Amino acid sequence: MNSKFYLFGLVFVLLFSLSACKAKHSAYSQVYETAIARPIVEQEPAPAVSVPKTKPADTAVFQKEKVKPVDGNKLHQYSVVIGSFLNQTNAKSLKEHMETEGYHPVLAQNEKGNYRVIIATFNERSEAVVKREEIKEKYAPRFNDAWLLEQDF
Repeated sequence: MNSKFYLFGLVFVLLFSLSACKAKHSAYSQVYETAIARPIVEQEPAPAVSVPKTKPADTAVFQKEKVKPVDGNKLHQYSVVIGSFLNQTNAKSLKEHMETEGYHPVLAQNEKGNYRVIIATFNERSEAVVKREEIKEKYAPRFNDAWLLEQDF
């Protein structure tokens, strides 16, 4: 007797839950009709605002650290770093690859022991910024994370 009562209750709950979740067509029709009845208002585009453009050098951020050349030429005050490695073998591999591309990269090491592959080094801050943008554009997306180093003597 109890099993028939539970079975009847289960069937009743299932039927009630399935019919209660079903959305009524009239509710959708009412919302649709209301949306169609609204007038369409054309908006004029907002006037263009003139924003002064800044040179990349004005906003460029340089990471300042002391580095010493390990393999390559002398370093100047500002440099463009295309790779940072804990392993010297990986750093040398990237340096050699960029030499085949016609660059004269410098392999340097900071005080913490990290190796930096420097693609170009300059005395002028603005020249380093321009070169970084050129590298990022030419080798996108490979060197999109190229960054600027200021030598801390």
